Amino acid sequence: MSAVLDDMDSRPGSTTSLLRTVIGLYLRDAGGWMSTRHIIALMEALGVAAAVSRTALSRLKKKDIVLPQSRHGVAGFAVTEGAAAMLARGDRRIFNPHLMSPADRWCLVSFSIPETEREKRHQLRRRLHWIGCGTVAAGLWICPDSLREEVEEILADLELRGMATVFVTDTPLVGGGLRDAASAWWDLEAVAELHRDFIRHHGSEDDGGGPVNGSHGGPASAETFARYVRCIDRWRIIPYLDPGLPAEFLPEDWPGMAGIALFERLGAAYSRPSADFVRRTLET
Repeated sequence: MSAVLDDMDSRPGSTTSLLRTVIGLYLRDAGGWMSTRHIIALMEALGVAAAVSRTALSRLKKKDIVLPQSRHGVAGFAVTEGAAAMLARGDRRIFNPHLMSPADRWCLVSFSIPETEREKRHQLRRRLHWIGCGTVAAGLWICPDSLREEVEEILADLELRGMATVFVTDTPLVGGGLRDAASAWWDLEAVAELHRDFIRHHGSEDDGGGPVNGSHGGPASAETFARYVRCIDRWRIIPYLDPGLPAEFLPEDWPGMAGIALFERLGAAYSRPSADFVRRTLET
C-alpha cells in the first residue's frame, strides 16, 4: 500500500512520475522485465537525459516498485510483486473508471481508533482519501460500494479491521440537498480542477476523431509515444480521487465527463501507435 501512496504523491510530469508511467504501461507487456538500456531509450524519447533516468530508477527501486535483475548477462529491471498488484489495480482505475448510477449502493466506513494508534488512524484517513472516499465525520467515511474491496484491503493492511464497521446502504438521506452534502464530504472543486487541468494540457491534441492516421507525428513515432505517456501521466491520479458520483450529487458545470471523454479519445488515437513505438525500440 505504501507504493500506492508514493505513486499518488509523485508530481505529474516529473521524471520519477514519467518513469513510473512508462513502467506501468509497458514493462509488464515486455514480460515483466526490460533492459536498462531500453528503459533509458524510452525516457530519452520523453526528453529525459540518461543520467536523470538512472537516478529515477534508483528512486523507484527504493520504493520497491522495481528491482534490478540481469537476464542473459544484460542489466535491467523487473516489476516487484507488490508493484504488479498496484499496477493491476491502477489499470482498472485508469482505463475503466467507474461511474455511479442513481441505483448503485454506497459503502460507509465507521471507525474508532484509540490515541495510542494515532499514526495508523492518520494513515487510514490518508489512504481512504487517496482511493476517493469522502468524509462525513472524523470517524465516518463514504464511498461508492464498488470501492468496498479496496477499503477492506486498507483496513486489513493497517490491521484495523477489528476497529471498523463497514455498512452497505442505499442513497444516504441528508437534511439538505445531495449536492450540498457531496460538496461537504468531498473536495469536489479540487477534483474538478484536476479535470480542467487535464483538458487544458491535452485538449489541443484532440482532433475529435478516431485513431491517428499519419497525423501527430505519424504511427509509431517518438512524438506519438511522448504524447500518450504524458497524457496517461497527468490522468492517472484523477480516477483515484474522483469517486464517479451520480449527476444529482455534482455541480451543474461538472467537467468530469468532458475529461473522461477526452481521455478516451486520446487513448484511441495514441495507445496503439505508442505501443508500436515501444515494440520497435525493444527490437533495436
